[in-house]
Amino acid sequence: MKLDLAKTDKHYYHAPTEPTLRTFGTYGYVTVTGSGAPEGPEYTTAVETLYRTAYGAKKIAKAAGHDFVVPKLEGLWWVESDEPPLTVPRAEWHWKLMIRVPEVVTAATGHGATFERLTEGDAVQALHIGPYATEPETLARMDAFMTAGGLAMNGRHHEIYLSDPRRVPAAQIKTILRHPVRRVAEK
Repeated sequence: MKLDLAKTDKHYYHAPTEPTLRTFGTYGYVTVTGSGAPEGPEYTTAVETLYRTAYGAKKIAKAAGHDFVVPKLEGLWWVESDEPPLTVPRAEWHWKLMIRVPEVVTAATGHGATFERLTEGDAVQALHIGPYATEPETLARMDAFMTAGGLAMNGRHHEIYLSDPRRVPAAQIKTILRHPVRRVAEK
């Protein structure tokens, strides 16, 4: 029987459309880090490398009797500027593309991707439905939720791509947006 993390870990892969605070543990991922616009050649090559590595890990796990469904593509996003991130040219964006792997995968080697264990802890997240260009609307609701709750960003912006934009109309694309947070010290 195949392990399907999207079905067995709904806490991780499901979010309401309104922002909510959740806590996440430590998970294993295959990752590729780079920079540039998401429609650029570096990003496209990174996605291909990441999937090749994830399916290689799946093949090894399956041979050992631990088959799994390769989970959804994810990404951590940031800019190296003090400017608001969405005002920075897309060519200057930095990303770490990730695919979560089950506990049976302890190392992923070759094909240009690496294996990492990452911990986010407390995070505010919401399900965004629609094209990526309208994410700022959902991010604004998340920011308002964080401000009202005395929370501040404590890590990189995280996206989980539940839909394949090549197969789903833009208005129906589903993406979980997640911000690791910390409590703001009261004065």
